Amino acid sequence: MADENTFYQAVPVVVWGTGNMGRASIRAVAAHPGLSLAGVIVSDPAKVGRDAGDLAELGRTLGVRATADVDAALATLDGGGAVAYTASGELRPDEAVVDIARALANGAVVVTPSVYALYDHRSAPAELTDPLSKACADGGSALFVSGIDPGWGNDLLPALVSGLASEIEQVRCQEIFDYSTYDAEDSVRYIVGMGQPMDYEPPMVAEGIPSMVWGGQIRLIARALGVEVDELRETVERRALDASVTTALGDFEAGTQGGLRFEVQGIVGGAPKIVVEHVTRIAAACATDWPMPPDGGDGAHRVIIEGRPRIEINVEATDEGGNRAAGGNATAANRLVNAIPWLRTATPGLYDGLDVPLVPSTYLRTIGEEA
Repeated sequence: MADENTFYQAVPVVVWGTGNMGRASIRAVAAHPGLSLAGVIVSDPAKVGRDAGDLAELGRTLGVRATADVDAALATLDGGGAVAYTASGELRPDEAVVDIARALANGAVVVTPSVYALYDHRSAPAELTDPLSKACADGGSALFVSGIDPGWGNDLLPALVSGLASEIEQVRCQEIFDYSTYDAEDSVRYIVGMGQPMDYEPPMVAEGIPSMVWGGQIRLIARALGVEVDELRETVERRALDASVTTALGDFEAGTQGGLRFEVQGIVGGAPKIVVEHVTRIAAACATDWPMPPDGGDGAHRVIIEGRPRIEINVEATDEGGNRAAGGNATAANRLVNAIPWLRTATPGLYDGLDVPLVPSTYLRTIGEEA
């Protein structure tokens, strides 16, 4: 692969999808001095022709207009560059893989949160990884998949923090969020189950789904710690709203689901040693006995090392007007986008959150130059 890890030769990037992660990815590309926004792909006809800066809520234009023509957008990369693939893969994983393989075979590095099974590609089935590996080889390209909850919070950060301990009894990664401001109403209501009757089974926590989504991240942490996971276990707890609430997403009635808490546990030696836990509410007053953000805000990501010493790290990010959910999305998008220059120099193939280093930011330098 050509050495494009230099700021005098900016890597052209196409952002594919302009939802929560896509908006953040456009902003990340626009801010990075080693990258240039070459195109934006959308599926919504109402977005076609709109300026990328408008779609990303930047408050300025970027001179790149959104298109639904995938071929035309990829052609702007001239057989190289990168694609930040942020189109949803939750309900269309097969289509997402086809899209990603297309970009890889075209010679583009691809970064994406969209295919859960590839968070730990070493444990993914060959029928999934083989075509993508072939596309990487054909295009001389690389693929980096990392999560949106966010990936760094369930792979690289706990691995780094573990190095500050002398004895470790358990590694716990928590996402604690009030979803009332999460800009994805269908996901909140029908995938997470907020506002649904208590006999409704949210698809997000149907048996086996949490392990499918987050099991790869547990295996990544285990690999970093040098241990083997014997099995994965799941726990799920739901709470009903004591009173009706009205949020930015609409009304949620008393008696319907207002809180969801689940764990995916990596069992080592018969005990849950590596745990990914999600605590989700539609209102702060629901399930107040569950873990809460330390500052009483709308959300936080937390890593806890139970051991000697006990270590707890809380990360609270805000974006898009102080929104914690948007802040979490932005950190996940930035982790992916900031990896592009490194990936352009990497050997073609598949990479995960432990393979790809966390590159120090260049944004402070950019801000200083603009001042």
